Amino acid sequence: MSSRDDILASIRANLPRIDRPLPSVPLFDDAPPASLLDAFRANLLRMGGLFLDPPASGDIMAPVRTKIVDAKIVCSTVPELPGNRDIAGAEAPQDLADVDYAIVRASFAVAETGSVLLSDVDLRLNAVAYLAQHLIVLLDPADIVVNLHHAYRRAEFRERHYACFHTGPSATADIEGVLIHGAQGVRSLSVLPLARPSATPDH
Repeated sequence: MSSRDDILASIRANLPRIDRPLPSVPLFDDAPPASLLDAFRANLLRMGGLFLDPPASGDIMAPVRTKIVDAKIVCSTVPELPGNRDIAGAEAPQDLADVDYAIVRASFAVAETGSVLLSDVDLRLNAVAYLAQHLIVLLDPADIVVNLHHAYRRAEFRERHYACFHTGPSATADIEGVLIHGAQGVRSLSVLPLARPSATPDH
């Protein structure tokens, strides 16, 4: 037996034999905002995102259609508005490098940070959320949680292969304090509040 084996065996033999449960972490939700949607909107705007106010009547997707009217290539993973680039035909991430707008639906959002969570189920090809010039996210207001403590208890983190919070567009700032959007990812991130087609959220 080597010295390494001796050391490891000694450590195993002398491990503490006490039952010490993990501390209980509060959810910090004693004073939630009156409206999760309003709180999400305010924090999304603070982080450089755009909130698309749905029209009072008529075409609910009108704000999205307005944004993409001059786009050459639109890739959509949602049934509400098809694009002209079928993501199912993309065999590699680089196949999406010329996408102007990607339209996806968020698994859920976080009011506290103005973030949306996008998973492999939502994106189908994860790179579309980074290679597209602009990202439009559909969000069911019923899918907004109050804070990150609630967010990390969601099933998406256990059941899906990929999950990532997106908080506004990509941004970077140099030493002179000049903020640039789109440096490493999308140049804009817009969110349209829109209930899921099904009454039951797909979690």
